[in-house]
Amino acid sequence: MRDKGATAVEIEALYRARSHVFLYTVTAFLRDGEAAADVVQDGFALALGRRDSFRGEASVETWVWQIVLNVARDRERWRRRQPRTVTLDQAGERMAEPAAGDDLDASLVTLPERQRLAVFLRYYADMSYGQIADALGVRTGTVAASLHAAHAALRQQLEEVAG
Repeated sequence: MRDKGATAVEIEALYRARSHVFLYTVTAFLRDGEAAADVVQDGFALALGRRDSFRGEASVETWVWQIVLNVARDRERWRRRQPRTVTLDQAGERMAEPAAGDDLDASLVTLPERQRLAVFLRYYADMSYGQIADALGVRTGTVAASLHAAHAALRQQLEEVAG
């Protein structure tokens, strides 16, 4: 166990070494690269501002993941509350032939939030079950159950599409 607080140097080093993983994962979650870049920057800025609140119960990276994921969730909730308008270009894109991989993307979007985040953190951020549990504030068994349920749901949805 360490003293309370994370240093600015630790947070900056994490940003330099792993911001691309944060960006990749949050982009997958939000399905919007520009919003993801804002979320990652806002999350790291919050971490810097709140570095004295780091208690050392997990790694600095996992603690920053918690912050970034909370900012991403807030962004997603805000986006859902906004009225949706569709431009003519967007309408044309929706009517076009679906691209390869769209079935998986569409299936991922339908998963409950915890399952989606567990999938993204496991396969996009390459985090262990323990790290995912720390980042989501759940038990390791909950992560395993969430991933199992996500795999089953994705398998069923993709089999229906292929069938």
